[in-house]
Amino acid sequence: MGRGPLDRPLSIAYSPCPNDTFVFDAWAHGRIPDAPALDVTFADIDVTNGMAERGEYDVLKVSYAVLPWVLAAPDGYALLPCGGALGRGCGPLVLTRAPGADGPESLSGRRVAVPSERSTAYLLFRLWAAEEVPGGVGEVVVLPFHEIMPAVRDGKVDAGLVIHEARFTYQRYGLHCLADLGEHWESGTGLPIPLGAIIAKRALGEDTLRALADAARTSVRAAWRDPEASRPYVRAHAQEMDPDVADQHIALYVNEFTEELGEAGYGAV
Repeated sequence: MGRGPLDRPLSIAYSPCPNDTFVFDAWAHGRIPDAPALDVTFADIDVTNGMAERGEYDVLKVSYAVLPWVLAAPDGYALLPCGGALGRGCGPLVLTRAPGADGPESLSGRRVAVPSERSTAYLLFRLWAAEEVPGGVGEVVVLPFHEIMPAVRDGKVDAGLVIHEARFTYQRYGLHCLADLGEHWESGTGLPIPLGAIIAKRALGEDTLRALADAARTSVRAAWRDPEASRPYVRAHAQEMDPDVADQHIALYVNEFTEELGEAGYGAV
């Protein structure tokens, strides 16, 4: 029998990115009746991936690429069927300073910055590079997401793997898109791109896991119904992001797969 909902706030960590604050706003601020209470921590995805591997939080937003490690552990996590980030036309980009006239082969033996080696973006990059970069890239450097485009611009690395709002801002750094890894994935699979997952500890019990999924689903529906209600939360954590870019970010990453993975979503996973 599933364990009933707990009488304590559940620890949850997700990113300060607009899609996460938009999705969790109503829930985090107690506007979802009967939803489990949350104790929220903000952390970049590379940090939450590590938290998941160490089993540190009740609920986490993580990269889909870490699921083989965190779902298989005896005391591990379960994947919630909603609240995450999948989509079409929203994949990671490989950026360079030059227009990339030489094609992907120009990265052979080169230095590339990535946001995490356990991220979905890096997994997609590896799949692409195995097919498109003769002999593979050279050194892979892990940098915080916000440092990658400046590092490419300043010549500290030859290319950078970027995600999220960088799709809308990389040209401001004078950079060029060498490859859209989402296009590579979609053309090969026909499926949406699985980027960020919401997971919760199995030890919480079936009843609590069900309550968490219901709350996440209700929270995203509330955000769609009244997007203005979430704006203060989104803007408070958007790290000086332009409001129009934040809106584009939300429109791209919060979609039908956030509400329910469905057959196509599970197929992608």
